Amino acid sequence: MKKREQMEVQEQKSWFGRNWGWVVPVGGCGCGCIGLILLFVFGIGAAFFGISEMITNATPVEYAIEQASKNKEVLRYLGEPIEKYGIPSGNISINNDEGDVDFLIPISGPSGKGTLIIRGIRTNGEWIYEDLYVRIKETQKEINLLVKEKVLEDI
Repeated sequence: MKKREQMEVQEQKSWFGRNWGWVVPVGGCGCGCIGLILLFVFGIGAAFFGISEMITNATPVEYAIEQASKNKEVLRYLGEPIEKYGIPSGNISINNDEGDVDFLIPISGPSGKGTLIIRGIRTNGEWIYEDLYVRIKETQKEINLLVKEKVLEDI
């Protein structure tokens, strides 16, 4: 009879008592700690890709990619098509019709990789480039893309 009494006294733990180890991080503090972490990570990711997309579609960047894609010497080293890869670095500043750009964009083609370098200013709504060239990664050769273009030294 003692065994029977001991069995009746022993109560099963509640569902929360058995599962608290994963309930608290997932849903215990409002939307859950993991929910807050995911919201933070996705928010940072969305901001990064939004800014990256804005920079990638900036006029100097589009112009530089177009010039690199039309340059026969760049195409000889990198192949065709020329594409952006990786994360661009530098800064671009636009205030109404004025601004400046100082940017490095990793580019690649089927035959190699390089970096597109853009430096210039914007005056009266028009971009004037000081530097616009491709540096080939394998050889460090620099290919000028400013031939017959307005350059800063001419001003």
